[in-house]
Amino acid sequence: MKTRPLGNSGLDLPILSFGASSLGAEFRSITLEEAMQSTRTALDHGMNFIDTSPFYGRGMSEIMLGLGLQGVPRDSYLLGSKLGRYSDKHFDFSPKRVEESVHVSLQRLKTDHLDVLLLHDVEFVPLPQIWEETIQALIKVKEQGKVRAIGFSCYPLKTFHTVLDHIEDEIDCVLGYNRYTLQNTSFETDLLPRLQAKGIGAINAGPFSARLLTNAPLPEWLKEPEEVKAAARAAAKLCADNGVDIAELALQFACAHQGITTTVAGSANPKNIKKWAEWLAKPIDQSLLAQVQTIFEPVKNLGHNEGLPENN
Repeated sequence: MKTRPLGNSGLDLPILSFGASSLGAEFRSITLEEAMQSTRTALDHGMNFIDTSPFYGRGMSEIMLGLGLQGVPRDSYLLGSKLGRYSDKHFDFSPKRVEESVHVSLQRLKTDHLDVLLLHDVEFVPLPQIWEETIQALIKVKEQGKVRAIGFSCYPLKTFHTVLDHIEDEIDCVLGYNRYTLQNTSFETDLLPRLQAKGIGAINAGPFSARLLTNAPLPEWLKEPEEVKAAARAAAKLCADNGVDIAELALQFACAHQGITTTVAGSANPKNIKKWAEWLAKPIDQSLLAQVQTIFEPVKNLGHNEGLPENN
């Protein structure tokens, strides 16, 4: 699989990476065998950057990954985790918790270092703590050799820019989700130029936008406006009428952007992961893409609020 550099970090990531949130049974119950097969299938198809978090399954994802990666040479894959978010309501970005969280993640993952470490969903806390306290603790962990690249993740564009105003010279990368898709390309237009100017790597998660860009039933918790959901259903039907799964087009589109280092997609189903690799080996249908983009044009970049109101 093709790779791209993660900003100036010295790391090269595959254009499609394996998201391990599903290994935390975030969407359905899974078995250890499914977790191990999914992980190995991803690695076998070149998805050798794996993204997880203590939040996923409240530690279960990291534990499953630690088991699934046993016996796999550590230098054959890159591993990213996060810290600061531990449940829907529990956030802790204190310096003390940074050190503790990294220690626990390394134990669960059965490794002595992480390749990427991100502050997870910083929009849920008052932001000054991030640049006044948390970033220095993150830098310390990096200096200790426990982490190779550091950064943060969030959803609101306002939060990205506010935090970058204070720490853009201190970090290696950022992760945004549902922000570079068939329906929403705000990551590219509103953030990527700033990242590129500073040599900060761009990680894009959620190419399927929480199932919006699939044929699966939409989850009840999906926050996108109703007009976005309606456009997505119309786009999915158009793709189906042309013999294409909209998820295929969504994945090809997300991974094609040369300025985005990697796109992260997750599944605990090895068949899905194998299918993704097959999709990426095919050329994108430019005519169908143009038609789908026309459907999404009236709702382009419409999203939702996330985290504290003042951070949106």
